[in-house]
Amino acid sequence: MKRTHVIFGGLTLVVVALVVLVTGKEQLLARGTPLFLELAPVDPRSLMQGDYMVLDYAVSREARLSEDRPVEDGRLVLRRDERGVGHLVGREESQPPGPGEMWLRFKVRRGRVRLGAESFFFQEGHAERYAQAKYGELRVAEDGSSVLVGLRDADLNPLGGGPLSTGPDAP
Repeated sequence: MKRTHVIFGGLTLVVVALVVLVTGKEQLLARGTPLFLELAPVDPRSLMQGDYMVLDYAVSREARLSEDRPVEDGRLVLRRDERGVGHLVGREESQPPGPGEMWLRFKVRRGRVRLGAESFFFQEGHAERYAQAKYGELRVAEDGSSVLVGLRDADLNPLGGGPLSTGPDAP
């Protein structure tokens, strides 16, 4: 009988943790600041996973880590232009971002700056539609955490099933 309580207690904890994670991402999608990041996509295929693009963001390349600073995870400081496209200002220096600036969390993996959304999966046979992707659309929270919500073309028009917003200032 005691084992059953332990098993159900463990399952309850797992379910609660998943609900909290999903709720957090849903809040980020609903309330996060829209941000478009220029990207340089690569078009691989995986027999097990289907069609997908590996996304390489311009700000990741610009934020190359200098050898005199220790390699660690952190936050980039970005400024959005009038279209909502993010441009690198620098790395977080323990002060809040200035007016018109925002944070974007990054992790360093194998010496490269990663933003967390480096793959975009799509339905098999739709590679041609996504080949024209020039921007990734993210939602960014105040703390710099982000989630990828779609891809955009050079004019910031949505590709695929449509984005959650229609422009850089949409709610």
